[in-house]
Amino acid sequence: MTLPLRTILIDDEALAISRLRRLLDKHQDTFAVIGDAANGAEGLTLITEQQPDVIFLDIEMPLLNGFEMLGRLTDVPMVVFATAYDQYAIRAFEENSVDYLLKPIEADRLARTAQKIRALVERNETASATNPMTENVMRLLAQMQPKKEIYSISVKTGEKIKLIPLSDIAYFEAEDKYVFLSTVDGQKFLTTYTITTLAEKLPDTFVRVSRSVLVNRLKIAEVHRHFDGKFLLALTDKKATKLTTGSTYSESIRQMLEL
Repeated sequence: MTLPLRTILIDDEALAISRLRRLLDKHQDTFAVIGDAANGAEGLTLITEQQPDVIFLDIEMPLLNGFEMLGRLTDVPMVVFATAYDQYAIRAFEENSVDYLLKPIEADRLARTAQKIRALVERNETASATNPMTENVMRLLAQMQPKKEIYSISVKTGEKIKLIPLSDIAYFEAEDKYVFLSTVDGQKFLTTYTITTLAEKLPDTFVRVSRSVLVNRLKIAEVHRHFDGKFLLALTDKKATKLTTGSTYSESIRQMLEL
């Protein structure tokens, strides 16, 4: 990653975007603004298309808020939050080495952000999806968000959005960079979520049994002991799917199934 960093601004307040652009003009050696979005849904599209190095992100926005948008990203760029959350939240984020700016953003505070990010780039410690900085922020976001009760997962089929009831889902599985859901009647759909996000979002009836698989425990018909302490799960779906658990998940599966 080289300077200046390709930068996207995401905020539903046009005045906030305009002010931030003016402030960032003083740091053109660090940031090159390549676009902006008015909500999380637009931001998700823009990030996917442009693959920026860093985003300045508001939290409270229509369609998708900042939390929800981050949860749908496969590759998370460096994130600088620019929002009006209280100072206790700011302190929590700063202690985890995540940049967090309180609105209205002050020029001197933004200058410290630029300095911090330049130092990260020079040390080659930018916040990629596997960097501890990103893991910390995602953990904090999960803690700060109230859990919503959900009943279905939306998937795109052609030009339509289809809602799949949770009761119809047998399991989710990650393949390369994509996550698919499989229904009890044998259908398979591409989702926009990561396995980690689904594990946090879904009710306790969905259990992570390996790094790449999340299964609906109500659809498990049989459990067979496998080698190396693993288990083989036989599901009740139309395809009679068999899933092998990960060795590091064996103890939690034993507790879940009282084995």
